[in-house]
Formats: sequence, structure tokens, C-alpha cells
Amino acid sequence: MLSRRRLVALAGGSLALMTSPRIARAQAYPTRPVRAIVTFAPGGTVDVYARLACQHLSQKLGQQFVVENVAGATGNRGTAQAARSAPDGYTLLFALSTHAVNPSIFSNLQYDPVADFVPINQSVSSTHVLSVHPSVAAGNARDFVADLRARPNQNYAHGGLGTQGHLLAERLKVTQKLDMVAVTFPGAGPAIQAVVGNQISSAWTTMASAGPMIAGGRLKALAVTGERRSPLLPNVPTMAEQGFPEVTGDTWVGIMAPRGTPDEVASTINREVSEFLQQPAARQRLADVGFDVVNKGPAEFARSLRDEIAFWKKVVEETKVRIE
Repeated sequence: MLSRRRLVALAGGSLALMTSPRIARAQAYPTRPVRAIVTFAPGGTVDVYARLACQHLSQKLGQQFVVENVAGATGNRGTAQAARSAPDGYTLLFALSTHAVNPSIFSNLQYDPVADFVPINQSVSSTHVLSVHPSVAAGNARDFVADLRARPNQNYAHGGLGTQGHLLAERLKVTQKLDMVAVTFPGAGPAIQAVVGNQISSAWTTMASAGPMIAGGRLKALAVTGERRSPLLPNVPTMAEQGFPEVTGDTWVGIMAPRGTPDEVASTINREVSEFLQQPAARQRLADVGFDVVNKGPAEFARSLRDEIAFWKKVVEETKVRIE
């Protein structure tokens, strides 16, 4: 007969054998490079954040997190590709807040923005800014609206159909009964360049995109669309402060994975990204390029996404923006 001590030792060894593969798998991730799909072109809001976050993840987890820009259709092309990817932890989606808008403006989405993804971390946000060429006389949003009333049918630039910049401008147009003409560019960068070149007088883009041109004096900021002023532009009032509370909304960047991705993978990514977002040097670097840290984990991100989908659905209904 086996002694009590021997039985305990054997039982402990059996337990270790049963649990060690699971522990090894959790500790081993990732064992090869991870694909990070970015839904817009290089240099845009989501791309800027993704490259900073992926640099941190590569350093901390010992494998390359490789940014792949899959732009097109207001983020839908890259998002659909991510939804169809294997849920093994080796594909991540860096999504812009158009993820919450697209269900309301596209009638033929090839994915479900909620059911097809695991939310991991809603990381950063960036206010939009109404900016104009320095030669424009308007000094604030009230002057800008007054000029539109006096000289209707003026053009404005935005970085893509259905982006928040587009919708916020259209909301101002509808609520103030203005005559404005949208000019669509394939990203915030080209939209800003059109204003810098004085081809179009105004643009609605994120602070992360427009900030350097504003700081360099090549654009003039009239208003921001956040709930509070931007630390980068403390003297520029919000649209709400200037009498346009309905023109309020930020752009955010979040990390997701295909539905079915293992919980331990999602937990690992969320833990490491959250650590990155809490580092003082990282927070300062993000602030310098126009980002506010959000750092919402999976449950809070899921709730926020549902709320955002409902909010932008209302805005789309008001503005009647629709893309077939």
C-alpha cells in the first residue's frame, strides 16, 4: 500500500501535469509576431496611437506587434478583415470610433460591430477641432457661423464620409440651418493640407491630426468639440461654450480582437496596454500629439460602445448621412 505522503505527492504531480499546459500556453503568448490591423491610412489618428502601443507591446511581450494599415470605406475594410481572422490572439484590431458610427450609415456591413469582436481596451480619445486658414477673418465659431449666414455655400474639408468630423459639421449645418458643402478627402492629412494651401477655408479633423499645423501657425483653431477644452489649446473654447452644445463629440481609439479570442490573451493585452497608458512618460507623449488617456477595460469598453452606437445613430438620423 502507498503511504499517505506518497499519495499526496502523486496527487500533486497529477494536478501539476493537468494544469501546466494551460499555464505554459498563457505564459508563452505570443510565440510569433502579432498582426495589428489599423483601419485608416498611415499618419492618421488611429495609426499614430497604434504605433506607440505596438512598440510597447513588442518590448514587453518579446514578439513583434506589426502594424498593418488596411484602409478604406471609413474603416470597414480593415474591420471586416479582422472579423474574419482566426480568433487565436494573433490578430488585433485598432479601431477608430467610426466603429460605432458605421452601423448607422452603411446598409451592407460585412460584420457585426458588437457580436463579432471581443473588446479589450478603449485607450485614448482626441477632440475634434474646427480650424481655418489663417487668412480667414473669423476668430471663433460664432464668427464662423455668422460668416456662413452672410456668404452661404462655402466648402469645408473632412477626412472621410461618416467620420465624426463629417457628422459634427453636418450637425452644425442642420441645427443652425446653414448652407455648407462637404468636400471629402481620403483622410485627415489631405483635408488639412487643402486648408493649409488655402484651397478650402475650413476643416473638421481631430486634434491629433491638426495640432502640429495649429502649433506652427499654418492653421487657426476656432473651436474644439470635446466636453472640455484641450490642454493643447487652453484658450480655444468648446463649441458648447460658444452656443453650439449639439456639436459635441470626441474620436476614440480602441483595441479589439475577433470573437472567440482566448480570455487569457485579451487579459494579457489589456494588462500591458493599461500599464503603458499609466506611465507618466507615455501619457505626456500622447498628450503632446493631442490624445487624452481613456484606458477603459473590456467591460467598460463594451458598455461605452453600446452607448456610442446609440448616440451616433441619433446624429445620423438628424443629419441624414447615409452611404450605400
